[in-house]
Amino acid sequence: MMRGAFSMIRLVGGTARDLAPIVVIVVFFQLVVIQQPFADLTKIVFGLLCVMIGLAVFIQGLEMALFPVGEALAGAFARKGSVFWLLAFSFGLGFGTTIAEPALIAVAEEAAVTMAAAGAIANADDARASYALALRYTVAVAVGLSLVIGVVRILKGWPIHWLIISGYAVVVLLTTFAPAEIVGIAYDSGGVTTSTITVPLVTALGVGLATVIRGRNPLIDGFGLIAFASLGPIVFVLLFGIVVS
Repeated sequence: MMRGAFSMIRLVGGTARDLAPIVVIVVFFQLVVIQQPFADLTKIVFGLLCVMIGLAVFIQGLEMALFPVGEALAGAFARKGSVFWLLAFSFGLGFGTTIAEPALIAVAEEAAVTMAAAGAIANADDARASYALALRYTVAVAVGLSLVIGVVRILKGWPIHWLIISGYAVVVLLTTFAPAEIVGIAYDSGGVTTSTITVPLVTALGVGLATVIRGRNPLIDGFGLIAFASLGPIVFVLLFGIVVS
């Protein structure tokens, strides 16, 4: 009991240290540059404490559940020797974590509102909801397929840089043909997929596979799946924009 409490205090202290630069910057610009007091200092301080505790609990949850589960499942599938189920698990992991990603939901909804305001889609609730959902599913499928490619790379030992260079060459090519209004959304889609839910499980998947598979180095081969998870959505959303337009 005491050990757990001490661990939580340590985590809260660590998150406070991590948040300190942000707090210093905000306070400096608010009081020195803008020269205005905070509107509701009590609420801000309380919210900051909630953020610190929430981050500490989240990190503790990653260490206790998500990382061990991801590594254990990846190792179990690798030892089972079934490539099909390993790839199916990779796709399902990428799709499931991405479709539930809060950042992607927010970006998709904002993209739908902006596209409706620009006249690219009908300015109606059904049209905006349908567009946002289609964008989310496009990104989720892209992340799933990207993880499949990343897992095949680990299994085969392919150099990651050639795949990444080829992927971004495709991105540049598609950018020239895609509608201008979808390009920014596509590039942002690559970033929002690598957030709080996706990153821990995907990282655990890569490291777990590279640890179990003979001849693979967890440090060299275990990382890099996040890069695929960022690249794939850009390609798919650009294609989505070309098809929709």
